[in-house]
Amino acid sequence: MKILVTGSKGQLGSELQSLAVNASHQFDFTDIEELNITEESEIDEYSRKYPFDILINCAAYTAVDLVEKEIDKALLINSTAPGLLAERSRLINASIIHISTDFVFDGSASRPYVENDPVAPVNAYGQTKCEGELNVLKGNPKSIVIRTSWLYSQYGNNFVKTMIRLGQSRDEIGVIFDQVGSPTYAYDLAKVIMEMVDILENEKENSDKWGIYHFSNEGVASWYDFAYEIFMLKNIKLKLKPILTRDYPTPARRPHFSVMDKSKIKSVFGIQIPHWKESLGECIARMD
Repeated sequence: MKILVTGSKGQLGSELQSLAVNASHQFDFTDIEELNITEESEIDEYSRKYPFDILINCAAYTAVDLVEKEIDKALLINSTAPGLLAERSRLINASIIHISTDFVFDGSASRPYVENDPVAPVNAYGQTKCEGELNVLKGNPKSIVIRTSWLYSQYGNNFVKTMIRLGQSRDEIGVIFDQVGSPTYAYDLAKVIMEMVDILENEKENSDKWGIYHFSNEGVASWYDFAYEIFMLKNIKLKLKPILTRDYPTPARRPHFSVMDKSKIKSVFGIQIPHWKESLGECIARMD
């Protein structure tokens, strides 16, 4: 089985690379230097030279606040490119696994979001990712879209690294407590994607597992709770203040409630998901 991974230098792509070392499949890891996914001609030429059976698209423009200013660039990467990748995958009879986000929802729910809940993004980033989902699903019937949330890893830039850096240089930090979601360790998501690949290989053309899935670690937290646990694990002593969203204005609105129901992915793929505190401890241990 030949697997093409795009966006390989990001958090999830890097975790997939760490797992691919012991995998039985043949992986081709690419980033913009090897393959510009916004150019249809490049995708076509690359797929002719290096055909694949499954494409895992980890590429995205994830700078949420910058997207408000650079909407055209974000649309290319988050919306147009996934559609091109899905269409090309279909033409060579390959499947695609595309990574999306909890930001497709508006955060007004009072219970965890399920896959068929109506989408209603409150910022430009969420809108571009929402359009990307639709383009993937329309472009290839053999597609899986995974919505995830609050991603972090030992690789790349993320909330965990930011909190550790700030905690080591400040005596006091204010962190938002009225936005609630579920942190996701990119390593855990990468492991699930690897399991999906194995299952799809065994089922070949007869798979009935295509569609949208939600994945995050178990449990619920505010950003304040998340930061508190990071400082506890790192034994960082400082004054941590809970603050309201209105006291920390940003160019892009954030959903106040981003908890997603993972029942579908657990049932269909037979996986177990660790609690976010357990996974955070593992990630920080890997960083040390």
